[in-house]
Amino acid sequence: MVYEERNIWASLIVSVLAMAVYIVLVLQQAGGGPLADVDWVPLMLWTIGASIVAAILLSIAWGMLAGMRDPDGVGKSDQRDRDISHMSTRVGQAFLVIAGLGVIVLCAFEADWFWIANTMFFGFALSSIVGGIASVIAYRRGLV
Repeated sequence: MVYEERNIWASLIVSVLAMAVYIVLVLQQAGGGPLADVDWVPLMLWTIGASIVAAILLSIAWGMLAGMRDPDGVGKSDQRDRDISHMSTRVGQAFLVIAGLGVIVLCAFEADWFWIANTMFFGFALSSIVGGIASVIAYRRGLV
């Protein structure tokens, strides 16, 4: 597995886990009441910060293990890696656009801040996850 693919896997794993943890924490804090009453800001900020740190640490640890097995090929990337990165970025950006449009609609209807922020937050997460999945598929099956 090449350097770029390992980083994508690390990001995917952390993103999925972070979203699951965030959803569970918000639902626990709501306690059956309205979700808009949850103090979501600290939960969201801690989730974002922790997921960034976790992805970096997982990528470093995975890279160190890979470096022990193949010291010469640890950080190498080539044109294929760049092409896959560009493709996955385009795929992921589509979900950011959808989330942005959702935020505009929610603002037009003067929705609660909770719904506006979470729409964008899950748009970013979905963008990262779907873009990562597209990358993994491209690494496994190749670019068409």
